[in-house]
Amino acid sequence: MNIEKIISTVFNKDSGIPGSQITDRFNTSAENRNDICKSLNSAFIISLSGKGHSEYNNADKYLKRMCKDNTYAPLAKFFTEGLQLISNEIVNRIQTDTDFASRLSDLNRYSESNTDFSSIEAIDAMWSVFFPEAENVFSNKNQRSEELRKRRTVNIKNLNPKPITDPGKQMIFTSNILLTIPDKKTNLSSLGYSKDLLKGITLASSEKQTFYYDHPIQIGTKPEANEIIYGLNGLNTTVEYEKKNGNMDSTQKMTCILSASVTHKGLQKIAKKYIKEELDKYGSFEHLDIYIFTEENTEKLINEVFMPVTTIMNNSRGEELLKAVFGVDGEYGRHYSFLKAITAFWNILIDADKIATFKIDLDQIFPEKELKEQTGKSAFEHFKSPLWGAEGTDSSGNPVELGMIAGALVNEKDIHKGLFTPDVEFDNRQDLKLEERFFYSKLTMGLSTGSELATRYGENGIDGKTNCIQRIHVTGGTNGILVHALQKHRPFTPGFIGRAEDQAYLLSVLGKNSTGLAYLHEDGLIMRHDKEAFAGDAMKAASAGNMIGDFIRTLYFSRYAEILTDNISDIKQTIDPFTGCFVSKIPLTTVLLRFCMKAVDLFEAGDDQLASDFMLRNFERLERSIEFAYGKEDLLLKTYNKERKGWNLFYDVLDGLENKDVADPIKKMAIQIKAAGICAGCRI
Repeated sequence: MNIEKIISTVFNKDSGIPGSQITDRFNTSAENRNDICKSLNSAFIISLSGKGHSEYNNADKYLKRMCKDNTYAPLAKFFTEGLQLISNEIVNRIQTDTDFASRLSDLNRYSESNTDFSSIEAIDAMWSVFFPEAENVFSNKNQRSEELRKRRTVNIKNLNPKPITDPGKQMIFTSNILLTIPDKKTNLSSLGYSKDLLKGITLASSEKQTFYYDHPIQIGTKPEANEIIYGLNGLNTTVEYEKKNGNMDSTQKMTCILSASVTHKGLQKIAKKYIKEELDKYGSFEHLDIYIFTEENTEKLINEVFMPVTTIMNNSRGEELLKAVFGVDGEYGRHYSFLKAITAFWNILIDADKIATFKIDLDQIFPEKELKEQTGKSAFEHFKSPLWGAEGTDSSGNPVELGMIAGALVNEKDIHKGLFTPDVEFDNRQDLKLEERFFYSKLTMGLSTGSELATRYGENGIDGKTNCIQRIHVTGGTNGILVHALQKHRPFTPGFIGRAEDQAYLLSVLGKNSTGLAYLHEDGLIMRHDKEAFAGDAMKAASAGNMIGDFIRTLYFSRYAEILTDNISDIKQTIDPFTGCFVSKIPLTTVLLRFCMKAVDLFEAGDDQLASDFMLRNFERLERSIEFAYGKEDLLLKTYNKERKGWNLFYDVLDGLENKDVADPIKKMAIQIKAAGICAGCRI
């Protein structure tokens, strides 16, 4: 029993699914780039359909021939090896998982008796194997929502006895800046940059891209479309509003820490200079105290602040472990963890008044007028909730500490409908594309958004006083953590995580490492998401390179969950349906099918160029990710173990600075002076 019959039925001429006529795209004589990519993708699908397919032998021969082609051999080998990976994974899962074996058997029987695979019934049948988190969501959305809220309910035992009372004084706002090279059409000489900056930009532009982000800021972007300027102006306006309304001392400035991450290594040395020149020209941030940390700055902190303490602690691997985790260049997980951990550092070495942090994305702003009118509270007033830091029990009776806080988003185009309009609507359309028939995360995302993020206290039996919602699904911005929770629970996102770093952060305290740390859902803490309103070009520029992000997320989340627990179902019970849908029983199969189905969807839409770009730009990244997560070296496990040791050391150092046996008052003062000097150099 395998998936050959299923694939064969999906791509049968009678299946009723757009794009399923795969043999029409298979041409062994293809010569141009787009047609060759189309034919290789088709050959892969035909081979998956089994020897009963009329074109199986031709597809097999074509893949073998193209494995020797000077140009397309790497892609052909990727597909050939993918066929074996899928076969091995399915066989192994059947042998070790009776539930999966039963589901696959049922789907095979369904495909044998049904040729039309376009119905809702057929979609549900497919999802039962490839996307079980969405089972019955179409037909039982309200029931699934109610069940999810019940699972997320926390009964409060103790409110935080010392909640935030002065956000402007006690909190740090953080955000990440993602930079990439200019658009090829940009005339740099007309932008007024200094000679040194122009030289650095030119050199970096000739390099190969190292890291990929959803929508990095292109150097040379017009100021009105530059989210650094936009986001900081928005935060500055928020602080001004809070001061006028008596929620912050008029003489104070809000501490704002930014990380600067880059797509090309050559941008590392000029990132801070570029940001400073842009802010000097276009910004006025009189209510903000802004610090920018580059990789150079974080290395300096390690070498000059942390290393003296690790020496006292006799840790010979101190530098190696700390540099593995504490920094800002790399995948999303690295700078995300930094932007949390830096507040614990700040509390001990820079300003003891800082006891919490809150991360925003720079394409988001607090809509203060609507917040006050529709929730009765301004942004800062929401942070004063005694539920942030409260203790309770979850729906299974397990202890929970709500040391983190999470808000929600409303899209700029929707805010006129009301502040509580979900930024992701429940999408129950039935004309699904091929890829969506195998994996459709937008459906579970919509369910989770409506059930978790949009929960209103005072409804559904949840009052926001004696009970509340804990959040699993959070957004990259609009979430925070107390310093106490940082030091006690030591959460982090592994540095290999390049998508959903916010949700991976919580995974680190689940499973065998469960500590009870959870996110409080703060009803009404909503930011307006403006990305599409002012920076659509940045999103389009990154499109072909970004499509692979969710695929890699499935590989990494699935393997990561295996490391964290001996029983995946335990974690799945907590994180389903949205976060959990990326923890798959058959991650390799799911990802490889999504890859080829995505290409089919693009070819079907007539986007041959984009389809080919997608395949050729991404298959090697996917190949590397498969090797990293599931290769013989088990690099993901080794990396995770090293990073956990690194973060434990980071917090041990901070604890050590509070311990007179490790750092006496004189030594600590010397370290504080050194730390203050480095941070002062990051201030702009």
